[in-house]
Parts: sequence; C-alpha cells; structure tokens
Amino acid sequence: MLAWESFGEGWVTDVQKQLKLQNVRTLTAPYGELPDLKTVNFDNDVVFTWNGTTSGVRVPNADWIPADRKGLTICDATSAAFAQNLDFQKLDVVTFSWQKALGGEAAHGILILSPRAVERLETFKPDRPLPKIFRLTKGGKLMADIFEGATINTVSMICIEDAVDAMEWGKTVGGLKGMQARADANFKVLSDWVAKSDWAAFLAKNPAERSNTSVCLVIKDPAVTALSDDAQAAFAKAIVSRLDKAGVAYDIGGYRDAPTGLRIWAGSTVETADLAALLPWLDFAFAAEKAALKAAA
Repeated sequence: MLAWESFGEGWVTDVQKQLKLQNVRTLTAPYGELPDLKTVNFDNDVVFTWNGTTSGVRVPNADWIPADRKGLTICDATSAAFAQNLDFQKLDVVTFSWQKALGGEAAHGILILSPRAVERLETFKPDRPLPKIFRLTKGGKLMADIFEGATINTVSMICIEDAVDAMEWGKTVGGLKGMQARADANFKVLSDWVAKSDWAAFLAKNPAERSNTSVCLVIKDPAVTALSDDAQAAFAKAIVSRLDKAGVAYDIGGYRDAPTGLRIWAGSTVETADLAALLPWLDFAFAAEKAALKAAA
C-alpha cells in the first residue's frame, strides 16, 4: 500500500480496517513528497494513486513498475486519466471517476482490467461476502457483459451521455494527446507564475512529481508562516472567501486534510486563458489580506 495524501490513506483504511487483510506493508510519505518507490516489493499486489489529488504530487512515470511483476498493480487514476500518460502495460487494475477527468457528474467510476487481473478474478475465491454491485464473476468466469454495456444496478443514462459528450469534445481538441497537452499548458501558466511569486510555492517539492491537474500551493510569505497554524488557515480561507464573493474562483481552498493553502484545478476541461486571468486576482487577494493582517496587528 502506498499513501502520500488523503485518498491514498483511504485505500489503506479500506484494506487494513475494512477488509482486514493480513500481511499488509504500507509505505507512506508526508504531503508534498512520494514514498521511496524503489523499495516496493512487486511480488505482492501494490495499491497506489497515480496522482495525489489533495497533495498535487504524482508518480512521474511507470518506470518503477517491473514488467515481470508477480503481483497486481491496482491504481486509482482519478485526476490523472486523460490528462497524464498512464502506462497501461504496467497497470492491472485502473479506476477513475469521470468527475475529474471529464468534468462530469460525481459518484460514477470506471474500472479497467488487464488480462492478469481477469485471471485473478477467475481463480481467487474470496473468503468474505461480496455485495452484488462488487461481483465481477459468475460461475468462475468474468462477467464480461458488464464491460459491454450491461448494468448490475440502475444508473442515470443522462450521466453516461454527459460523459460521452465530454469524450466527443475531447476528440475535437486532439483526443488523448490533445487533452494531455491542454493540462500541461494549464500547469505551465501556473508554474511560470509561481516561479515569479514572492508569496506562493508548490506543495510538491520535486518538480518532476508535480501534478498538472490538481495544483496545490502553499503560502511562503514570512508574515504568514510566522502565524499559528489556525491563523494561517484563517488567512488562506480569507483569500478563498474574497475570490468567491467576487465571483472569480470557487472552492480553491486546500483539501481539508491537506496542509493549509490553495488548490487550483488545471485539468483538460479548463481553459488556459481562464487560469491566466485568475493569477492577478490571486495576487490581489493575497495583498488585500496581508494588508488587513498588518492593520489588525
């Protein structure tokens, strides 16, 4: 189990406390960093998030995953799919929500299985009951019709049409490569601004590991970092509130479990020009709150 932010930690909780699996090895890292990927034992199954949505830290590539692994690689690719290059030859089970990747409805997800994962499903006999919605085999064989349009539970067909519409839009901007390029362009606008900023910095320490979708920022200004943790949180919240009231940006505060800061979505569905327009507002809001802080002192 690999975890370096809240959603990865959620997978750890599922495996250890809910499924109560034995012989679980967990490799963790603080927000802003990755665990030492060189120490992963691929004789075992490995569960990890490709892109840490709440930390802005992603794995740089799949080079650390061997082709001749014995275990399965189980990857949560939410906030990475369509915007980052997923090496499916190295991934056996991939999940993602089209909420992030395609800007669609929440609560829906995709499951992609490799032949090795299908073989595991058809040979492994779980020692625990599985709810109907999680059963992927019948009579010892994969229920392939689930991957061909059949449903095990009634879903909103309008939501599916919405996802299809988003993918049709994606084709108009160059398909997968075009969507990845849009996210890269969005990140570059933010990265260039951070490089010149005297108050904002990336939460992700290693440039090669910085997400191009969920961009997480911290405030490095000494006047703010000298404050208590609660006061720093209030300062960041005030920036978010100011921009929200101005109708400029919504819900750009850092995730509740993450270090205090800002989180800006830069995925493929966002227009680069809109992010460029946001940047002067960020500087304005910071300056206004810093002036208020100074006046209160």
